[in-house]
Order: sequence, then C-alpha cells, then structure tokens
Amino acid sequence: MEKKDIKIFRIIFIISALWNLIGAIFGYFNTAHTFEGFFNRELTDPLYYAIYQGAWGTTLVYFIGYSIVAYNPLKHTGIVIVGGIGKVGFAISLLKFYLAGIAGSIVFVVIIGDFIFALLFLYYFFRLFKTGEKII
Repeated sequence: MEKKDIKIFRIIFIISALWNLIGAIFGYFNTAHTFEGFFNRELTDPLYYAIYQGAWGTTLVYFIGYSIVAYNPLKHTGIVIVGGIGKVGFAISLLKFYLAGIAGSIVFVVIIGDFIFALLFLYYFFRLFKTGEKII
C-alpha cells in the first residue's frame, strides 16, 4: 500500500476514533440524558442504566481501538474487523428500534455515521487486498 493510502486511512481511523469518543462522552458520561434523547423516555431502572452505560463503555473501548489502528493501519486489521461488525450491528439495532417505534429520529445520526464508517472500513479491506497486504 502506498504512503498516501496509509495517510488517508490514518485520517479515517482518527476520525472514527473521535466519532466513538464523542458518542462515549454523551452515552457513558451522560447516560440518562442520552437514553432519553434516543428513546424519548426516562432511564430510571438501575439495571437498565448499568446495561446502557456499559454499551456506551464499549464505544469508549472502540475509541481506543481505532486510535491504535490509526497508529499503524497495516498491523491492526483485527480491530477493524471487530469494530466494523460492532458498527453494523449497532446501526441495525438502532434501526430496528426506530422501525418498532421505540427510538426517535435522532438515532439516524448514529445509524448513518456508523454505516458510513462501515463502508470506509470495507474500502480499507479492499485496498489491503488489492495491494497484496495481509488482512489478518
């Protein structure tokens, strides 16, 4: 892979890390407000609170993972595989919540953003494959 490609992917993974950090700041550190914004209802059950906050904690871990990938995009492909699966899964779950009338339209910010990153990750793997780099 050429240096310019590596630079582009570093930028993509830095932006992805920041995307996850922003989500984690809202979801993990302001859990009840984020829940209410997404689902138009209060988060009063302490068990649901812990579970929802934990889900956003995973987003915080993805921030760390994508930061690692940004440092060396050719080495940490496994993180991108797991992160990409997480992005698609989370986006699909939010879409199902929206279609069921459980989530408000604000979730489309996350759905669209995560799908865009998933597509960028697919392009990343396409470029790795096309240039003969190891994928795993």
